[in-house]
Amino acid sequence: MNLNKKIISLIKRKKLKLAIAESCTGGMLSSAITSVSGSSKVFTMGLVTYSNQAKIDLLKISQKIIKKYGAVSVQCCLAMVNNLSKISKSKICVSITGIAGPKGGSKQKPVGLVYIGIRVGRKVVLNKCNFKNKGRTFIQRQTVKKSLNLLFKLIKQDN
Repeated sequence: MNLNKKIISLIKRKKLKLAIAESCTGGMLSSAITSVSGSSKVFTMGLVTYSNQAKIDLLKISQKIIKKYGAVSVQCCLAMVNNLSKISKSKICVSITGIAGPKGGSKQKPVGLVYIGIRVGRKVVLNKCNFKNKGRTFIQRQTVKKSLNLLFKLIKQDN
């Protein structure tokens, strides 16, 4: 059984709901989840908040956070996952923000920098990843893979 199916099965067993807000992956994580038959029983929403304006309008991220720290920051990722939890009323939430490239990186924030936020109940785990710059699709796929692994581990730990 692949990881996506294991995650859906586990969430169903625990009678929980899952919501996702993603930026640099453009819906790839939501797609991975919804590729599983029966995911509609647990998956409440997948938001692709690609632009800063979408993060502000849909996820209610403070403009101050984006101005001060940028959309690709631990602060923005945390606000995304926490606000998604309120909006979706889901116990399990995932947020992703990063730079998939090939352009847009800097010394402080290189291409391949991705933040993954996962909230299970009240527990929030933020993960900073620096994926090798092997192209946009590689970074996006690695982000989805890492997100699924983290998600599975955290859901298994949750009582």
